[in-house]
Amino acid sequence: MRARTFRGGVHPPGNKHWTERKPIEDMPLPRRVIVPLHMHTGAPAKALVKEGDMVRAGQMIGEPGGFVSAAVHASISGKVTAVLPHLHPAMPSLVPTVVIETPEGEAPDGGSWTDAADWSGLTVDELRARILDAGVVGLGGAAFPTHVKLTPPKEKRIDALILNGVECEPYLTADHRLMLEQADALIGGTRIVLKILGLSKAYLGIERNKPDAIAFLAERCRALEAPVEVVPLKVKYPQGAEKQLIKAILKREVPSGGLPFDVGVVVQNVGTVAAVHDAVARGKPLIDRILTVTGHGVREPKNLRVRIGTPFADVIAHCGGFTTEEGERKIIMGGPMMGLAQYSLEVPVVKGTSGILILADGVRAGRETTCIKCGRCVAICPVYLMPNRISDYAEIDKFDQCNEYGVRDCIECGACAYVCDVKRPIVHLVKYAKLNLAKKKAAPQGSAPGVQA
Repeated sequence: MRARTFRGGVHPPGNKHWTERKPIEDMPLPRRVIVPLHMHTGAPAKALVKEGDMVRAGQMIGEPGGFVSAAVHASISGKVTAVLPHLHPAMPSLVPTVVIETPEGEAPDGGSWTDAADWSGLTVDELRARILDAGVVGLGGAAFPTHVKLTPPKEKRIDALILNGVECEPYLTADHRLMLEQADALIGGTRIVLKILGLSKAYLGIERNKPDAIAFLAERCRALEAPVEVVPLKVKYPQGAEKQLIKAILKREVPSGGLPFDVGVVVQNVGTVAAVHDAVARGKPLIDRILTVTGHGVREPKNLRVRIGTPFADVIAHCGGFTTEEGERKIIMGGPMMGLAQYSLEVPVVKGTSGILILADGVRAGRETTCIKCGRCVAICPVYLMPNRISDYAEIDKFDQCNEYGVRDCIECGACAYVCDVKRPIVHLVKYAKLNLAKKKAAPQGSAPGVQA
């Protein structure tokens, strides 16, 4: 069968050989966790604890701050030693955070949960409530609250569920290992999501650079009579982006400014669906996640299951530490295309931490020069935009023109910057334009505050 795909995209080196054959390892429980109350798209959670409180692993320590929000739970048992603003790996400012420490002389406690129980008698509202209470969010990186995704507007008729097992970001292999090692949880979570959406079948998209996962899950779905069709996809970045995945599998195009809801589709990451299973069938809140620690700069690349709130420093130390001296490496949360560079190892693992990448070779940026109008970024843009024009206008603060060229539709995949021969910071300029457009929209009439690039 010919692998399906979308128009545009690029082919960066996969670099998955570091960890693709390494089973998931449970990292030892940390004695101290730093748990942000804002690890998701939407409003931050509201603190339910204060300094000096004793908490148990799995206890809710932050309640949702609105419909588009998510609960936050203690990832270890211990004492709340601080509730304060703290560094966050995905946000530019300090975020309200709960610090929990294991008391001196006690062993770290991570709690325990039951084996999977029968959930078939629960109503759709009860299933959604369990997902909400467990604080489940999208684990592909965006961290959008899952209960919101599973509550489409009544006027939107959903007829398709796509499971995202693509993992097109270079270096990362956490989803690949999850599909091989936790197939039953993935299939169980899929059945739950199908019941909530009132559907009878799901599509599981996997790139063809994971032939073991394609073959194994196809066989496992047959054995369990699961209503899941495994769809092999061409190896191309950003194949795992929602709109590109929908185009590849269903040949539907999400309109400009639209969402998957608008074409009758819900997309869920495979890790998210496994977390839905744990929340509903086991009563386990989202207090840990699988991530990949990899790159030339770490001694022992691994796939790890890590407690939320574990400092990056502890995770890297568990992987043998660095191979280079400070100043000769770059630390990125996520992958090299869409990941976020870090300046401190005191940032914690959050729900959206799909990987920690440590680059040691060739980390120096190339010298930026003037755009030569070659059009390569236009030819490969998976959203059919003109990144060259958008970045030109952003550079001179012409944000209305950026808007006219569709900057809001940019998915910030970084493909344009990857192919740029003159090393223009196109994604940076796109984000700069979006931020200023958002501030202009929110500002009182007659004022237009700017943001420095």
